[in-house]
Amino acid sequence: MISDPISSSSASGLTECSGVWRGNIEHSLKSWPQFFERIVSGEKTHELRCADRNFRVGDIFRLQEFDPKMKEFTGREHRAMITYITSVDLPCALSHKALHPDFCILSIKLL
Repeated sequence: MISDPISSSSASGLTECSGVWRGNIEHSLKSWPQFFERIVSGEKTHELRCADRNFRVGDIFRLQEFDPKMKEFTGREHRAMITYITSVDLPCALSHKALHPDFCILSIKLL
């Protein structure tokens, strides 16, 4: 079972955060080719993302490779799970000084 300092998961796959229970969500996210390749290879194990989706530990990313030059999806996809979140709400030693409140760093594990 994966947990973080704020959220806790139950055996049913529900997550409690701030008194609200919900199941894990699958987020569909664009990923530019240079980042997509490094994630799929296992070299890159984190994502810096806008904190606008209520990400929680245990949620799934469906990364969809997107070519910004062609302005279209390539058709390549890969799934990963959020294993840890660093944000203003879940800080590390320096995140309150170094991380903008609108962003979060998501540690991920390939599925």
